Amino acid sequence: MKKLTLSLLLIVAFSGWSRADEGMWLPIFAEKYNLKAMKDKGFKLTAEDIYSENQNSLKEAVVLFGRGCTGEIISKEGLVITNHHCGFDNIQSHSSVEHDYLKNGFWAYKLGDELPNPGLSVKILVKMEDVTSQVLKGVTAQMAEKDRQTTIKNNSKDILKKVEAATGCKATVEAMFYGNQYMLFVYEEYKDVRLVGAPPSAIGKFGGDTDNWMWPRHTGDFSLFRIYADKNNKPASYSPNNVPFKPSRSLKISLKGIKEGDFTMVYGYPGRTQEYLPASSIKLITEVSNPNKIRLRTKRLDIQNAEMSKNQAVRIQYAAKNASIANAWKKWQGELKGLVRLNAVAKKQQFESEFTAWAKANGKTQFADVVALLDANNAASTTLTIAKDFQTEALWSIESARFAAAFDSLVILSKDKQPNADAIKRQTDKLKKIADGFFKDYYRPIDQQTFVAMLEEFDANVPTSFKPAIIANLKAKYKGFDKLAEKVYAKSIFSNQDQFNELINSYAPKRYKVIDEDPIFQIVMAVNNLYKETVDKPLQDLRNEQNLLLRTYMQGQMEFQPQKVFYPDANSTLRIAYGKVEGYMPVDAVKYHYQSTIEGIMQKDNPNIYDYDVPAKLRELYKTKDYGRYAVNGTVPVAFTASNHTTGGNSGSPVLDAEGNLIGVNFDRCWEGTMSDLMYDPDQCRNITLDIRYALFIIDKYAGAKRLIDEMDIVQ
Repeated sequence: MKKLTLSLLLIVAFSGWSRADEGMWLPIFAEKYNLKAMKDKGFKLTAEDIYSENQNSLKEAVVLFGRGCTGEIISKEGLVITNHHCGFDNIQSHSSVEHDYLKNGFWAYKLGDELPNPGLSVKILVKMEDVTSQVLKGVTAQMAEKDRQTTIKNNSKDILKKVEAATGCKATVEAMFYGNQYMLFVYEEYKDVRLVGAPPSAIGKFGGDTDNWMWPRHTGDFSLFRIYADKNNKPASYSPNNVPFKPSRSLKISLKGIKEGDFTMVYGYPGRTQEYLPASSIKLITEVSNPNKIRLRTKRLDIQNAEMSKNQAVRIQYAAKNASIANAWKKWQGELKGLVRLNAVAKKQQFESEFTAWAKANGKTQFADVVALLDANNAASTTLTIAKDFQTEALWSIESARFAAAFDSLVILSKDKQPNADAIKRQTDKLKKIADGFFKDYYRPIDQQTFVAMLEEFDANVPTSFKPAIIANLKAKYKGFDKLAEKVYAKSIFSNQDQFNELINSYAPKRYKVIDEDPIFQIVMAVNNLYKETVDKPLQDLRNEQNLLLRTYMQGQMEFQPQKVFYPDANSTLRIAYGKVEGYMPVDAVKYHYQSTIEGIMQKDNPNIYDYDVPAKLRELYKTKDYGRYAVNGTVPVAFTASNHTTGGNSGSPVLDAEGNLIGVNFDRCWEGTMSDLMYDPDQCRNITLDIRYALFIIDKYAGAKRLIDEMDIVQ
């Protein structure tokens, strides 16, 4: 009786982590799983308004932006708003010292000024469908795992072939719950997406990496793009003859404002969560992987920041790289702190103990040993994970090393007894294109310092069996990595554009030795060749085994907690999350208000610090209180917090009110809650949203881009 009572209490406690504010839910199932809870929070629309295949719904206005963000359509002319950091690479690609759109911003004051972005696309979901029965057709419990995966792969191919032939759209089949469910997603992809507007980084990235992941935030994190289509409104590659896309649905924008407790919904494409991992996986993350990665990125950032502060051209070259490195670096620190604070490992261990006892007591033999097997898997993975983390976070962070790795295929082709001239020509043409992008944003002093720092870390921390002899030999020959770097970077073709061009522009197969004998190439290939068999293969085998075990464990959790409604981990597919506007208490005796304002920007203003140097025009607008219709009680709202469950990929997602109107653009999470990818804490997990009124204020009053405001359907 005592055991049963403890079990029931544990189930209630564990289920408490999955209260209504937690979860990233598939919108197709909103009626079944979410609508009542949403209505209880104040939502005023129907499930059909959220997602429908038969009528226009909110999903038609939400786009998968680029390779990992969300955007939303805010006009009948295909205007899209997303985050400044989502558009950052494209803004940077158009920037130069003469036209520094990162520093000064960019605004297209007429349609013809909008800038094309090769390689950028957006996808709009046409439909999603549960295809579990079709994907698992022919799969049996007795089937070997290899045969199971082959059957699933073939079934999925058949589904995609039929759907794409019938619709002309792109489609994917995605696994949910580690392969216990499969969903079909069908998209229209638009490949002509043009830059329309972006505030200067002093607004769009205000606070920089210091404020990143933190609250209160005062960042105008938005940029504007436009989808273009052919004359029939169909997807088309870039052409000067394309015209603005006419969407079937665009979002209305609300100036009504927010108050604490108001309903909010985030509609977007969250990237990756792992809510159902065992305690041993969390332990590996908190005690091994995250600390190593944080330390390595700290060293890289210190090197970059020192050089960027000296040279404006270098600052532009490394702005996107630096932001990308810093983003995960700071997130991992908050995640680590949050998991320790929640005592996550102990909580999961307690749950696992009860789960295993239940399985054994109820004859659930398929689940009885699954936790022990997962623990053994993680134990076997630990040393390999360390080696792999140092390969990716140390060696692969050396830019010239990553560049050099791309030349392996050319060397192999050139070593053939009868080299294929056409194949070599195709490969050299490909490498020339890669080189153009590489050298455009490459600064040798940063890379050389990184080379030294990362090789020192690799040499000091990776077990001897995972270190190729060349590293020790070169270290001994040059009495350390500093002298080695001086020698290497003076001569390597991978760090010298002139020498590289001389080779590639007159390349002949017999010259492969220039590549093959380059020390940077030799180090990269020595590590890669060693790791193929000693690290990559065994680690992949262990991960495959873990995924199989997690599929069983996931099934077991669902049987153990039949009263709980489970949401699938995020995997870059369209989801809804809902909660309410609210602040939080980061530490004892401190309460954060849910709203920040322009006053906070001016309080942080410091012309001597790049990230806090407020543009003169914004200072003037503040001084004269020229806020227009975006003023609220004598100020302008900038950002707010709410309890929506979000992650990477939700950047740029629309944040909607109870009537489905756009009230903000999601751009971050509070640092104290970044462990929400692994464990959600209702007291501290908050998403951070750019208040749409601040974005409109910047577009209208700061940029004077009234033509864009006139496109929008604004409600008050």
